Amino acid sequence: MLGVSAVDLRLHGAVSEPVARAMARGALVASDAQIAVGVTGIAGPGGGSAEKPVGVVCFSWALRRAGELRLRTETRRLRGDRAAVRTQAIVVALEGLLQVLAENADV
Repeated sequence: MLGVSAVDLRLHGAVSEPVARAMARGALVASDAQIAVGVTGIAGPGGGSAEKPVGVVCFSWALRRAGELRLRTETRRLRGDRAAVRTQAIVVALEGLLQVLAENADV
């Protein structure tokens, strides 16, 4: 539904900024929404690696305004158990939505 490409998954892995970006972009394409967020990460307790340890979460925010698509991405290393990582990811996602809206209030 979100249109994440197999190429992005193969090249970057499911937990990556390109995949989070594709998720946010795909949510806008598949809906009438003006703003979307993509979140992908490793909440634990397992699933981490040396390259992408538990707590790595990638975010992307997409805003559609005046026929233009604006995207912002970032990766965070969140601490704690599975519940703590998931709760922090929600907070980061919502704070990012507010920041994108504030930055684009004049559009």
